[in-house]
Amino acid sequence: MKKQTLILMNLLAFVFVQAQQLDMEKIEQKVDKLISKMTLEEKASLCSGKDNWSFKPINRLDIPSIWVADGPHGLRKAPSSDAPGFGDQHPATCFPTASALAATWDLDLIQDVGKHIAIECQALNVHVLLGPGVNIKRSPLGGRNFEYFSEDPFLAGELAAAFINGVQNEGVGTSLKHYACNSQETQRMLVNSIVDERTMREIYLRNFEIAIKKSQPWTVMAAYNPVNGIHATENRYLLKDILKEEWGFEGIVISDWISVYDRVAGVMAGMHVEMPGSQGVNDAKIVEAVKRGDLAESELDALIKETLLITFKAKALEKEGVSYKIDEHHLLARKVAGEATTLLKNENDILPISKQKYNNVAIIGEFAVAPRYQGNGSSEIKPTRTDTALTEIKAIAGTDYNITFAQGYKLDSDDDLSLFDEAIAVAKESDVAVVFAGLPQHYESEGYDRKHIDMPPAHNKLIEAIAKVQKNVVVVLTNGTAVSMPWINEVPSVLETWLAGQAGAGGITDALFGKVTPSGKLAETFPVKLEDTPSFLSFPGKNR
Repeated sequence: MKKQTLILMNLLAFVFVQAQQLDMEKIEQKVDKLISKMTLEEKASLCSGKDNWSFKPINRLDIPSIWVADGPHGLRKAPSSDAPGFGDQHPATCFPTASALAATWDLDLIQDVGKHIAIECQALNVHVLLGPGVNIKRSPLGGRNFEYFSEDPFLAGELAAAFINGVQNEGVGTSLKHYACNSQETQRMLVNSIVDERTMREIYLRNFEIAIKKSQPWTVMAAYNPVNGIHATENRYLLKDILKEEWGFEGIVISDWISVYDRVAGVMAGMHVEMPGSQGVNDAKIVEAVKRGDLAESELDALIKETLLITFKAKALEKEGVSYKIDEHHLLARKVAGEATTLLKNENDILPISKQKYNNVAIIGEFAVAPRYQGNGSSEIKPTRTDTALTEIKAIAGTDYNITFAQGYKLDSDDDLSLFDEAIAVAKESDVAVVFAGLPQHYESEGYDRKHIDMPPAHNKLIEAIAKVQKNVVVVLTNGTAVSMPWINEVPSVLETWLAGQAGAGGITDALFGKVTPSGKLAETFPVKLEDTPSFLSFPGKNR
């Protein structure tokens, strides 16, 4: 009976796949007819975006526009496609960032996150999610490291593939980024990534290769930087020779925003869509190149055919009337945050907190009441709600514990020690002191790299001061990537919680009180000091 059931399931799967293939065949036939009716100018127009977040339509031929939106760890949809959408974007679930997702080492969980983000995309009529970011963490100083999975290409590729499959199984496309060798923010639009073939293949491309072959993202985003002297958006070796011909990539390449330099060279190299467009300037250059004979029209046709296949596929997979339960998505975000929490140290079984061990619990640090749960830049989500650790701790503690709080430091000042006395007094009177510390928002961001791997002096000095008056200290770290811990030998317990998303405070509390096991695993190296890192002498480089 089991064998018959298996045969039936396989048959149904085969029929479903065949039906999908028939649909794509019809779409391809439709696209071929449309291209035959287009003017040269209309063809060229499809090589750039309409505005910030949408592809160009051709109304005369009923060619629709599709919407793309930021968000490797949640959806950042602007109020309109011609608006930047920073601060006024639609609310969405802010899941833990990629560095936290990576710590779970859980492909099924990451696929589930992708699925839930895609449901929110469908609810807000977004066709392609701009993520995941899979670039290698070459240095712990990388300003965008919180948005990337790992320094290990195998782990990064496997996690990215799981995320992509989770999103695309719901009929929403992804954009694997930033292709390639894009591992720093300093001069990111100009810096030339010089890398030998073996290193590039084994480290900086392997992650992309795994994700492409295992998940076939609808789009790949070409990076700002040149690679060995040729800009990624016009690098034929990367876009055609490797991506298309070697790896069998079936989708399209879009540019990172404002990363196009020579548009005609980009078309020849296999770069399909310039985002967000150049108000027709580069489209006109494509037309001129065809008329001069520098660019074959058949080459242009092949490129826009692949673009239209994605466009019509996206429209065909739209789902009407999709909604989602905010609380359910929030609970998943909490679960992920708990799974990502990584126990770095736990001498003398300080954790978990239990009433058998402690009556008086001191919570110290402004992060406990003003959480930093995501990074800066294009991946910033406007959360549907936000939890705080002190509130979650009090809720889980109930009447079993006496919970006290001291701010300890000011997040807007790296060196202010004025709140130490209160924090030390609270720690002295407690059975265990839980110190929330880490990197404030201005320490790591898209757009610039870190100058060092240290936490603010006030955070480090506070931990050292607390450790002198309380033997039971738990340090809870909030940070997107590696930090140095000069006090590591002075405290018995350390929890790495990364940037844990809007429900991170709940997940962290679950780990502190033993509701979940903090079983996260490091996906990147934590050096004792910056000089210990292989890239120390060459990051971020000089003179472009």
